[in-house]
Amino acid sequence: MTALEAHARPGSAQGLQAVLCDMDGTLVDTERSWFATEVSVMADLGFRLGPEHAEHLLGSPMDPAVAYLIGVSGADIAPEELERRINVRMVETLSSGVDLRPGAKRLLAELDAARVPMALVTASYRAIVDAVLPSLGAHHFGVTVAGDEVTLPKPHPEPYLKAAAALGVAPERCVVLEDSRTGVASGEAAGCAVVAVPSMTPIPDGPRRTVRTSLDDVDLAFLRRVVRRTTAAP
Repeated sequence: MTALEAHARPGSAQGLQAVLCDMDGTLVDTERSWFATEVSVMADLGFRLGPEHAEHLLGSPMDPAVAYLIGVSGADIAPEELERRINVRMVETLSSGVDLRPGAKRLLAELDAARVPMALVTASYRAIVDAVLPSLGAHHFGVTVAGDEVTLPKPHPEPYLKAAAALGVAPERCVVLEDSRTGVASGEAAGCAVVAVPSMTPIPDGPRRTVRTSLDDVDLAFLRRVVRRTTAAP
């Protein structure tokens, strides 16, 4: 029996089969770092990126984020070069470590203790994921899906469907933890229940989502109730 198979059995008996976690802004406090990095890079190009742009960039995959930045700034730079500059500067920022969001460490430990399978599903590229995992704890996740490892990024359902398939679980028996509207849309499109913990912009309640102010308000019993409620809904 593989470690993943051993993890999967207890979760199946409880209705909840797996927890699929976004990274930036959900488990680690990096959304502000991303925006500060984008502000810094765009300042080098002579453009002031103000807070009114944050909602358009929060949780966004790299390609649309870069397209937005070039579109609003009119910067004379190739998308590939802007993407490279942002990622290089972000890896430098993360190399000294990153803070976890309130409640994240406790929740991950609780899910580990209950042998609930977990996946990390992020719009960030693999280089960013590898820079964050030492602070977050790679051992928590049976699967990690980075933004440059999917054909269609969030808000498309592919990232979460890929993670559920890799874990061998049914999407409708998974809970997605997210902090952005883009990520919430991806999880819901995949058929998962979603728990939204907004980081920088508000997220309204919805039929397949539950909004909490912090992961301090989320535990295993709560996640099991969320799955039971959404699977029982018509």
